[in-house]
Amino acid sequence: MWDPELAELKRRRELAERMGGEERVARQHATGRLTIRERLAALTDSWQEIGALTGRAADGGFTPSNVIIGRARVDGRRIVVAGDDFTVRGGAADAAIHDKQILAERMAGELRVPLVRLIDGTGGGGSVRQLEDHGRTYVPYNPGWDQVVANLGRVPVIALALGPVAGLGAARLVTSHVSIMVKELSQVFIAGPAVVEAGMGESVTKEELGGWRAVSAAGTVDLVAGSEAEAFELARKVLAYLPQSAWRPPPVLADPPDDAGRAAPELREIVPRDRRRPYDMRRVLDLVFDTGSVLELGRRFAPSIITALARLDGRPVAVLASDPRVYGGGMTAAGADKTARFVDLAETFHLPVVHLVDQPGFVIGTVAERAGTIRRGARALAAVYQSTVPWASVLVRRVFGVAGAAHRPHSRYSLRVAWPSGDWGSLPIEGGLEVAFKRMLAEAGEEAAALKAEIAERLEAVRSPFRTAEAFLVEDIIDPAGTRPVLTEWVHDAYAALDLGPNPAARP
Repeated sequence: MWDPELAELKRRRELAERMGGEERVARQHATGRLTIRERLAALTDSWQEIGALTGRAADGGFTPSNVIIGRARVDGRRIVVAGDDFTVRGGAADAAIHDKQILAERMAGELRVPLVRLIDGTGGGGSVRQLEDHGRTYVPYNPGWDQVVANLGRVPVIALALGPVAGLGAARLVTSHVSIMVKELSQVFIAGPAVVEAGMGESVTKEELGGWRAVSAAGTVDLVAGSEAEAFELARKVLAYLPQSAWRPPPVLADPPDDAGRAAPELREIVPRDRRRPYDMRRVLDLVFDTGSVLELGRRFAPSIITALARLDGRPVAVLASDPRVYGGGMTAAGADKTARFVDLAETFHLPVVHLVDQPGFVIGTVAERAGTIRRGARALAAVYQSTVPWASVLVRRVFGVAGAAHRPHSRYSLRVAWPSGDWGSLPIEGGLEVAFKRMLAEAGEEAAALKAEIAERLEAVRSPFRTAEAFLVEDIIDPAGTRPVLTEWVHDAYAALDLGPNPAARP
């Protein structure tokens, strides 16, 4: 009875699947990029489209909307996907784009499932050429941005830049928990090279302006992939550490592949006796956490601070550490921002925090002062102290000053152990001695060098971590080789103590 309508339905669905048509699909492939439908097939186990019939019909033809949304499954888990179709008007807004994007955001948030955005284009108001068509301009606003912001506290949001991404598209990319881009294939900027040249008189290429080197070093993206396939694999990996929503616990592996009690004798030799010598903190991470489970975020941004997702006995944790090969591991202004954002991610999704501490303090000097390091560092300290998730700190080496005080939230219980290499205080003795004994050294004249050596020798005995342990100012000193067993035992208690209510104070 309804055969004509069913035939029309089939025809329109077939037209929608052609996207912008053969010529524009070929143009997309010529740039080395997949189409949105190819991307969805590569990312998901399966997906069900919503709003496929949305678009413009004219003269017997049909141009689909340039945003595709739907429900999907990734590694068996339910998610919502929203992707730009660059083959239709370069991914810029059409009459339906806002409604479809808003529906995807609302659907993910209210169904309490993760959201993955595949961004390729501006996703904004389109070209100024449209002004003649509309016969007017408009006061800018972002429709549905309340849902975008609300999802930061509701569900994991993973965003991928898969081509040139500008304006509102760039804002959608970074308003996420983890952002990913592809080397040489994608660029991210506020405005493209033509607009920059017209407005600022600066002539740059897309890659110079928003390529992966610039963007990852600035902290705009968290992960950089070598290909689209790798980007999709990274998205799947990130999702595997995060819960379905802020009301659920992180996913635990039923059969962890690593030995919870595995010792690592190599850790006994990894920290040099010479406190000025660096070492490989990432090697420490590899030896402590489940084999192959460490996924570092934002490696090129604020590189003195390490942030990573990892597992202990199959249980996801958020990892904080310092890289002593960069500024000695000191906290910069950007490192403080990186720390605060990461702690908030852990707080939102109930990830217990493991902090491997080697913190000499805030980086100092005129550059640090101009960057507002103390203000931004205090914000990082606040994020740590406001956190409610279980926390474990391993004092690997240095813990100095205000930045060192951010090694745990001191107002509540947390596991804290130290290695025999621990060294802490308000100031390192090497720098503080000169200030504390300035007058005495000045009065010593030719004997100043000998006096300084004598004072340093006395203070060296005082700085022993065993003196601190005697006063119960550090709870325990452990054999570094046994760090993993200590933490794997702790993580079981941590997961048993998780509070699964979402924290309204958590921020991206």
